[in-house]
Amino acid sequence: MKEYTQLKEHYKFTEEEALMLKKLQPRMEKLADTFIDEFYDYIWGFGRTAKYLKNNEIISRHKIKIKAWFINLFSGKYDISYFLSIYKIGEIHVQIGLPTHYVNSAFTFVRTFVLKSIEENFENKEQHVREINAVEKIIDMNLDVLTSSYREEELGKFLSLSRTEKGILSSLKKFNSFINYFLAFALGIIAFFAIGLFVYDIYLLFFTDIKIEKGILTVLGSLLVLWASIELIHEEIKHLQGKGFAIGAFIMLAMAALIRKVLIYSLSTEKATELLIIAIVIVALAISYWLVSINKRNSDNN
Repeated sequence: MKEYTQLKEHYKFTEEEALMLKKLQPRMEKLADTFIDEFYDYIWGFGRTAKYLKNNEIISRHKIKIKAWFINLFSGKYDISYFLSIYKIGEIHVQIGLPTHYVNSAFTFVRTFVLKSIEENFENKEQHVREINAVEKIIDMNLDVLTSSYREEELGKFLSLSRTEKGILSSLKKFNSFINYFLAFALGIIAFFAIGLFVYDIYLLFFTDIKIEKGILTVLGSLLVLWASIELIHEEIKHLQGKGFAIGAFIMLAMAALIRKVLIYSLSTEKATELLIIAIVIVALAISYWLVSINKRNSDNN
Protein backbone atom coordinates (compact mmCIF):
# COMPACT_ATOMS: atom_id res chain seq x y z
CA MET A 1 0.00 0.00 0.00
CA LYS A 2 3.04 2.24 -0.32
CA GLU A 3 1.58 4.13 -3.30
CA TYR A 4 -1.36 5.39 -1.22
CA THR A 5 0.96 7.28 1.10
CA GLN A 6 1.87 9.36 -1.95
CA LEU A 7 -1.68 9.68 -3.25
CA LYS A 8 -2.48 12.96 -1.53
CA GLU A 9 0.83 14.37 -2.66
CA HIS A 10 0.12 13.48 -6.29
CA TYR A 11 -3.30 15.12 -6.10
CA LYS A 12 -1.80 18.09 -4.18
CA PHE A 13 -4.37 17.47 -1.48
CA THR A 14 -3.60 19.65 1.54
CA GLU A 15 -4.49 19.52 5.24
CA GLU A 16 -6.35 22.78 4.72
CA GLU A 17 -8.59 21.02 2.18
CA ALA A 18 -9.10 18.12 4.58
CA LEU A 19 -10.29 20.57 7.27
CA MET A 20 -12.54 22.26 4.73
CA LEU A 21 -14.20 18.93 3.94
CA LYS A 22 -14.57 18.26 7.68
CA LYS A 23 -16.49 21.53 8.00
CA LEU A 24 -18.83 20.36 5.23
CA GLN A 25 -19.61 17.11 7.05
CA PRO A 26 -22.52 18.36 9.23
CA ARG A 27 -24.30 19.71 6.15
CA MET A 28 -23.69 16.50 4.20
CA GLU A 29 -24.85 14.40 7.15
CA LYS A 30 -28.22 16.16 7.01
CA LEU A 31 -28.39 15.41 3.29
CA ALA A 32 -27.33 11.76 3.65
CA ASP A 33 -30.84 10.28 3.49
CA THR A 34 -31.72 12.42 0.47
CA PHE A 35 -28.44 11.32 -1.11
CA ILE A 36 -29.29 7.63 -0.59
CA ASP A 37 -32.77 8.01 -2.11
CA GLU A 38 -31.50 9.87 -5.18
CA PHE A 39 -28.48 7.60 -5.50
CA TYR A 40 -30.72 4.53 -5.62
CA ASP A 41 -33.01 6.15 -8.16
CA TYR A 42 -29.91 6.75 -10.25
CA ILE A 43 -28.33 3.29 -10.07
CA TRP A 44 -31.63 1.49 -10.70
CA GLY A 45 -31.52 3.17 -14.09
CA PHE A 46 -28.49 1.04 -15.03
CA GLY A 47 -30.80 -1.83 -15.95
CA ARG A 48 -28.89 -4.72 -14.37
CA THR A 49 -28.62 -3.35 -10.83
CA ALA A 50 -30.94 -6.10 -9.55
CA LYS A 51 -28.28 -8.64 -10.52
CA TYR A 52 -26.03 -7.24 -7.77
CA LEU A 53 -28.70 -6.11 -5.26
CA LYS A 54 -30.75 -9.30 -5.27
CA ASN A 55 -33.02 -8.91 -2.23
CA ASN A 56 -34.16 -6.47 0.45
CA GLU A 57 -31.57 -7.66 2.97
CA ILE A 58 -28.68 -6.95 0.59
CA ILE A 59 -30.23 -3.59 -0.36
CA SER A 60 -30.57 -2.58 3.31
CA ARG A 61 -26.93 -3.47 4.06
CA HIS A 62 -25.79 -1.68 0.92
CA LYS A 63 -27.69 1.48 1.85
CA ILE A 64 -26.10 1.52 5.30
CA LYS A 65 -22.61 1.12 3.82
CA ILE A 66 -23.16 3.72 1.10
CA LYS A 67 -24.47 6.20 3.67
CA ALA A 68 -21.46 5.58 5.93
CA TRP A 69 -19.09 5.98 2.97
CA PHE A 70 -20.79 9.24 1.95
CA ILE A 71 -20.55 10.75 5.44
CA ASN A 72 -16.98 9.50 5.81
CA LEU A 73 -16.11 11.23 2.54
CA PHE A 74 -16.12 14.41 4.66
CA SER A 75 -14.39 12.96 7.73
CA GLY A 76 -11.30 15.15 7.35
CA LYS A 77 -9.12 12.13 8.16
CA TYR A 78 -7.61 10.63 5.02
CA ASP A 79 -4.86 8.31 6.19
CA ILE A 80 -3.77 4.87 5.06
CA SER A 81 -6.68 3.25 6.94
CA TYR A 82 -9.17 5.38 5.04
CA PHE A 83 -7.75 4.46 1.63
CA LEU A 84 -7.46 0.78 2.61
CA SER A 85 -11.19 0.74 3.38
CA ILE A 86 -11.89 2.27 -0.04
CA TYR A 87 -9.63 -0.30 -1.68
CA LYS A 88 -11.54 -3.13 0.04
CA ILE A 89 -14.79 -1.75 -1.37
CA GLY A 90 -13.18 -1.96 -4.81
CA GLU A 91 -12.14 -5.56 -4.14
CA ILE A 92 -15.75 -6.46 -3.34
CA HIS A 93 -16.85 -4.84 -6.61
CA VAL A 94 -14.31 -7.00 -8.44
CA GLN A 95 -15.48 -10.16 -6.65
CA ILE A 96 -19.14 -9.65 -7.61
CA GLY A 97 -18.19 -8.72 -11.17
CA LEU A 98 -19.49 -5.13 -11.06
CA PRO A 99 -18.49 -3.38 -14.33
CA THR A 100 -16.15 -0.40 -13.92
CA HIS A 101 -18.47 1.88 -15.90
CA TYR A 102 -21.12 1.37 -13.19
CA VAL A 103 -18.62 2.67 -10.64
CA ASN A 104 -17.57 5.61 -12.81
CA SER A 105 -21.17 6.53 -13.55
CA ALA A 106 -22.11 6.33 -9.85
CA PHE A 107 -19.26 8.68 -9.01
CA THR A 108 -20.57 11.13 -11.58
CA PHE A 109 -23.81 11.22 -9.58
CA VAL A 110 -21.92 11.68 -6.29
CA ARG A 111 -19.93 14.56 -7.74
CA THR A 112 -23.04 16.25 -9.14
CA PHE A 113 -24.99 15.83 -5.90
CA VAL A 114 -22.25 17.28 -3.68
CA LEU A 115 -21.38 20.19 -5.98
CA LYS A 116 -25.07 21.07 -6.30
CA SER A 117 -25.32 21.20 -2.51
CA ILE A 118 -22.31 23.52 -2.35
CA GLU A 119 -23.84 25.76 -5.04
CA GLU A 120 -27.06 26.02 -3.04
CA ASN A 121 -25.11 27.20 0.03
CA PHE A 122 -22.94 29.76 -1.74
CA GLU A 123 -21.58 32.38 0.67
CA ASN A 124 -18.09 33.52 -0.26
CA LYS A 125 -16.70 33.18 -3.80
CA GLU A 126 -13.14 32.39 -2.70
CA GLN A 127 -14.36 29.89 -0.12
CA HIS A 128 -16.73 28.43 -2.68
CA VAL A 129 -13.90 27.74 -5.16
CA ARG A 130 -11.75 26.12 -2.46
CA GLU A 131 -14.62 23.85 -1.38
CA ILE A 132 -15.21 22.73 -4.95
CA ASN A 133 -11.50 21.96 -5.42
CA ALA A 134 -11.39 19.96 -2.20
CA VAL A 135 -14.50 17.97 -3.12
CA GLU A 136 -13.20 17.27 -6.64
CA LYS A 137 -9.91 15.96 -5.25
CA ILE A 138 -11.36 13.66 -2.59
CA ILE A 139 -13.87 12.20 -5.07
CA ASP A 140 -11.14 11.66 -7.67
CA MET A 141 -8.89 9.99 -5.08
CA ASN A 142 -11.71 7.67 -4.04
CA LEU A 143 -12.36 6.72 -7.66
CA ASP A 144 -8.64 6.26 -8.25
CA VAL A 145 -8.31 3.80 -5.35
CA LEU A 146 -11.52 1.94 -6.22
CA THR A 147 -10.59 1.39 -9.86
CA SER A 148 -7.04 0.37 -8.93
CA SER A 149 -8.63 -2.76 -7.42
CA TYR A 150 -9.77 -3.70 -10.91
CA ARG A 151 -6.35 -3.04 -12.45
CA GLU A 152 -4.52 -5.03 -9.79
CA GLU A 153 -7.00 -7.89 -10.09
CA GLU A 154 -6.25 -8.20 -13.80
CA LEU A 155 -2.51 -7.83 -13.17
CA GLY A 156 -2.68 -10.44 -10.41
CA LYS A 157 -4.36 -12.90 -12.73
CA PHE A 158 -1.57 -12.43 -15.26
CA LEU A 159 1.27 -12.57 -12.73
CA SER A 160 -0.11 -15.77 -11.21
CA LEU A 161 0.44 -17.58 -14.50
CA SER A 162 3.57 -19.64 -15.05
CA ARG A 163 6.09 -18.68 -17.74
CA THR A 164 4.73 -21.45 -19.99
CA GLU A 165 1.13 -20.29 -19.46
CA LYS A 166 2.10 -16.69 -20.23
CA GLY A 167 3.84 -17.85 -23.41
CA ILE A 168 0.79 -19.85 -24.48
CA LEU A 169 -1.53 -16.92 -23.71
CA SER A 170 0.66 -14.52 -25.68
CA SER A 171 0.88 -16.95 -28.63
CA LEU A 172 -2.89 -17.46 -28.64
CA LYS A 173 -3.45 -13.69 -28.74
CA LYS A 174 -1.10 -13.36 -31.72
CA PHE A 175 -2.74 -16.31 -33.46
CA ASN A 176 -6.17 -14.80 -32.80
CA SER A 177 -5.05 -11.52 -34.40
CA PHE A 178 -3.71 -13.41 -37.42
CA ILE A 179 -6.98 -15.33 -37.82
CA ASN A 180 -8.99 -12.10 -37.65
CA TYR A 181 -6.93 -10.41 -40.36
CA PHE A 182 -7.02 -13.56 -42.47
CA LEU A 183 -10.80 -13.68 -42.07
CA ALA A 184 -11.09 -10.03 -43.13
CA PHE A 185 -8.96 -10.79 -46.22
CA ALA A 186 -11.05 -13.89 -47.04
CA LEU A 187 -14.25 -11.88 -46.72
CA GLY A 188 -12.84 -9.34 -49.16
CA ILE A 189 -12.25 -12.14 -51.68
CA ILE A 190 -15.80 -13.45 -51.12
CA ALA A 191 -17.21 -9.97 -51.73
CA PHE A 192 -15.11 -9.71 -54.92
CA PHE A 193 -16.54 -13.01 -56.22
CA ALA A 194 -20.04 -11.92 -55.16
CA ILE A 195 -19.62 -8.85 -57.37
CA GLY A 196 -18.43 -11.13 -60.19
CA LEU A 197 -21.46 -13.39 -59.70
CA PHE A 198 -23.79 -10.39 -59.80
CA VAL A 199 -22.18 -9.06 -63.00
CA TYR A 200 -22.34 -12.55 -64.58
CA ASP A 201 -26.05 -12.88 -63.75
CA ILE A 202 -26.67 -9.45 -65.28
CA TYR A 203 -24.87 -10.64 -68.42
CA LEU A 204 -27.02 -13.81 -68.55
CA LEU A 205 -30.18 -11.74 -68.15
CA PHE A 206 -29.46 -9.33 -71.01
CA PHE A 207 -27.25 -11.25 -73.44
CA THR A 208 -28.49 -14.87 -73.38
CA ASP A 209 -31.78 -16.62 -74.01
CA ILE A 210 -32.40 -17.28 -70.29
CA LYS A 211 -36.02 -16.89 -69.27
CA ILE A 212 -36.73 -13.38 -68.00
CA GLU A 213 -38.32 -14.64 -64.75
CA LYS A 214 -35.36 -16.87 -63.93
CA GLY A 215 -32.90 -14.14 -64.93
CA ILE A 216 -34.47 -11.51 -62.66
CA LEU A 217 -34.72 -13.90 -59.71
CA THR A 218 -31.09 -14.97 -60.20
CA VAL A 219 -29.92 -11.35 -60.25
CA LEU A 220 -31.93 -10.60 -57.10
CA GLY A 221 -30.37 -13.62 -55.39
CA SER A 222 -26.84 -12.52 -56.35
CA LEU A 223 -27.57 -9.00 -55.14
CA LEU A 224 -28.75 -10.42 -51.81
CA VAL A 225 -25.51 -12.43 -51.43
CA LEU A 226 -23.44 -9.34 -52.28
CA TRP A 227 -25.31 -7.24 -49.71
CA ALA A 228 -24.82 -9.91 -47.02
CA SER A 229 -21.09 -10.13 -47.88
CA ILE A 230 -20.65 -6.37 -47.51
CA GLU A 231 -22.53 -6.43 -44.20
CA LEU A 232 -20.26 -9.22 -42.99
CA ILE A 233 -17.13 -7.24 -43.92
CA HIS A 234 -18.55 -4.24 -42.06
CA GLU A 235 -19.09 -6.37 -38.94
CA GLU A 236 -15.59 -7.85 -39.17
CA ILE A 237 -14.09 -4.34 -39.37
CA LYS A 238 -15.97 -3.43 -36.18
CA HIS A 239 -14.64 -6.62 -34.57
CA LEU A 240 -11.06 -5.67 -35.49
CA GLN A 241 -11.70 -2.29 -33.86
CA GLY A 242 -12.43 -4.08 -30.58
CA LYS A 243 -16.19 -4.49 -30.75
CA GLY A 244 -18.10 -7.74 -30.36
CA PHE A 245 -18.08 -10.57 -32.86
CA ALA A 246 -21.30 -10.51 -34.92
CA ILE A 247 -22.29 -14.13 -35.53
CA GLY A 248 -25.58 -12.80 -36.88
CA ALA A 249 -23.80 -11.49 -40.00
CA PHE A 250 -22.55 -15.01 -40.84
CA ILE A 251 -26.07 -16.39 -40.40
CA MET A 252 -27.35 -13.63 -42.67
CA LEU A 253 -24.84 -14.56 -45.40
CA ALA A 254 -25.84 -18.24 -45.21
CA MET A 255 -29.51 -17.26 -45.44
CA ALA A 256 -28.80 -15.03 -48.46
CA ALA A 257 -27.04 -17.87 -50.30
CA LEU A 258 -29.91 -20.28 -49.59
CA ILE A 259 -32.58 -17.73 -50.53
CA ARG A 260 -30.77 -17.26 -53.85
CA LYS A 261 -31.12 -20.99 -54.47
CA VAL A 262 -34.80 -20.85 -53.55
CA LEU A 263 -35.35 -18.02 -56.03
CA ILE A 264 -33.70 -20.07 -58.79
CA TYR A 265 -35.35 -23.39 -57.90
CA SER A 266 -38.80 -21.82 -57.48
CA LEU A 267 -39.24 -21.85 -61.25
CA SER A 268 -38.59 -25.59 -61.49
CA THR A 269 -41.15 -28.28 -60.62
CA GLU A 270 -38.38 -30.89 -60.38
CA LYS A 271 -36.74 -29.34 -57.33
CA ALA A 272 -39.60 -29.69 -54.85
CA THR A 273 -37.65 -31.89 -52.41
CA GLU A 274 -34.57 -29.67 -52.50
CA LEU A 275 -36.77 -26.59 -52.00
CA LEU A 276 -38.41 -28.15 -48.94
CA ILE A 277 -35.05 -29.01 -47.37
CA ILE A 278 -33.64 -25.57 -48.11
CA ALA A 279 -36.79 -23.92 -46.71
CA ILE A 280 -36.42 -25.86 -43.45
CA VAL A 281 -32.77 -24.80 -43.17
CA ILE A 282 -33.68 -21.16 -43.87
CA VAL A 283 -36.34 -21.24 -41.13
CA ALA A 284 -33.80 -22.70 -38.69
CA LEU A 285 -31.28 -20.00 -39.64
CA ALA A 286 -33.95 -17.30 -39.30
CA ILE A 287 -34.80 -18.50 -35.78
CA SER A 288 -31.08 -18.53 -34.90
CA TYR A 289 -30.68 -15.00 -36.26
CA TRP A 290 -33.71 -13.84 -34.28
CA LEU A 291 -32.31 -15.33 -31.04
CA VAL A 292 -28.88 -13.78 -31.67
CA SER A 293 -30.51 -10.38 -32.36
CA ILE A 294 -32.52 -10.54 -29.12
CA ASN A 295 -29.40 -11.43 -27.13
CA LYS A 296 -27.45 -8.57 -28.75
CA ARG A 297 -30.29 -6.10 -28.08
CA ASN A 298 -30.44 -7.13 -24.42
CA SER A 299 -26.65 -6.80 -24.10
CA ASP A 300 -26.73 -3.32 -25.67
CA ASN A 301 -29.51 -2.21 -23.35
CA ASN A 302 -27.60 -3.49 -20.32
